[in-house]
Amino acid sequence: MVRLEFSVQLSYEVLDSSCDFIFNIQAARTPRQRVVSESLQFNQSLAPSHDVDKLTQSRLLRLRASSGEFTLNYSAVVELVHFEAAPEALVELSPLDLPGHVLPYLYPSRYCQSDRLLTLAQQEFGHLPLGYLRAKAICDWVERTVSFQGNTSTSGTSALDTLIERVGVCRDFAHLMIALCRAVNLPARMVSGMDYGADAVLGPPDFHAYVEVYLGGENFPGRWYIFDPSGTAIPMGFVRFCTGRDAADIAFATIFGRVNVSQPQIYIQAVANGQGQLVLPQRVDYALSTDGE
Repeated sequence: MVRLEFSVQLSYEVLDSSCDFIFNIQAARTPRQRVVSESLQFNQSLAPSHDVDKLTQSRLLRLRASSGEFTLNYSAVVELVHFEAAPEALVELSPLDLPGHVLPYLYPSRYCQSDRLLTLAQQEFGHLPLGYLRAKAICDWVERTVSFQGNTSTSGTSALDTLIERVGVCRDFAHLMIALCRAVNLPARMVSGMDYGADAVLGPPDFHAYVEVYLGGENFPGRWYIFDPSGTAIPMGFVRFCTGRDAADIAFATIFGRVNVSQPQIYIQAVANGQGQLVLPQRVDYALSTDGE
């Protein structure tokens, strides 16, 4: 099992008398992502409230900060016990066989206009065998087609914009892959979190967005499997924060008021697990999931 230690510092200058925040920066607790320890600190005296999504285990932190400097520090140690499967054993499920809570991830959403990509998706991927390997083909196509380049997109950039411009950051790669998956009836969703192993040439550590596709198999139930269309990090080193239809659902911070924002300060490293072993995340050929049982 992989154990990762990370920290996040978010700093703001609140310009009004107060400002409300909703944060999605705490590690989700699932049967395959165990939070060993964590700490949450503020420079102001606050009374935050906590909510947990029962289906995704996303953890919402809500609070009101006063005027002036406001800093949030979150750190955690997380242990990952990945579910592993042979890619050829994973099949696509008919919409009639999908659990009800998966159905929303078949539909177009704000940033993933799958209904506008039906022709392209059928031309490129409609002839491929159904299952994990088709999802992987979509992932690889997006990675080949789009170039990773910072500061090339905005909060309004959609999958269609990325397809036209052919540049973007991790959220843009994720939106395009999700839209193409949904266009061929593959349920796909977006995940935000931390990544271990990103190439240092991309700059300092940052939040990461990746994709999960819902697939099943004869010997195990359906679950969400990890894909990284940006190709910038190591999927075995992804820490899950929250999941949603697209970026509109999973912003790490939603701010209700006027603030000046500083660059997030992020740190992550692999550490020895409970058995005293240092297991470094690595790229693998098999399918990975940290979805719950």
